[in-house]
Amino acid sequence: MTVQTINPETISAPLGAYSQAILSTGQGRTLNISGQIGIREDGRLARGFAEQADTAWKNIVEILRVASMDVSNLIKVVTYLTDPADAVRLAEIRSKYLGNNRPASTMVVVKSLLNSDWLIEIEATAFKALD
Repeated sequence: MTVQTINPETISAPLGAYSQAILSTGQGRTLNISGQIGIREDGRLARGFAEQADTAWKNIVEILRVASMDVSNLIKVVTYLTDPADAVRLAEIRSKYLGNNRPASTMVVVKSLLNSDWLIEIEATAFKALD
C-alpha cells in the first residue's frame, strides 16, 4: 500500500496541521472510528474542553492500537466543536497525538452535540496495508 499526501500548489495551502487529501492505494484494512467524545475509561465525562479533547484523542489512539494501527494510519479526521474559540487549544492537543502526521481533516462548529455537556466529538478513518 502507498499513502500519498496531496497538497496541490495550484490551490491554497492547508490552513493548519492537515493535508488537503490523502490518496491510499493497494490492499489493506480500513478502520472507521465512530465519533469519540471525552468519556474516560470509567464512563465519566472529562471536565472542560481541554480534558475532553485529550480524552477523545486518547480513545482514538487506543482504538487504533487494538486494531494494530497507530496515528500514522489515519487518513481522515472530522472534528466537531461547540465553541470556535476552542480551535487554538485543540490544535495543541491534536499535535501532541499526531506529531508530524497530516491526515485529511475537517473541523465543524456546531450549536450542540447530542449531550449539551459534550464539547467535542472526533471521528476518524484509518487504513493499513495487508501484511
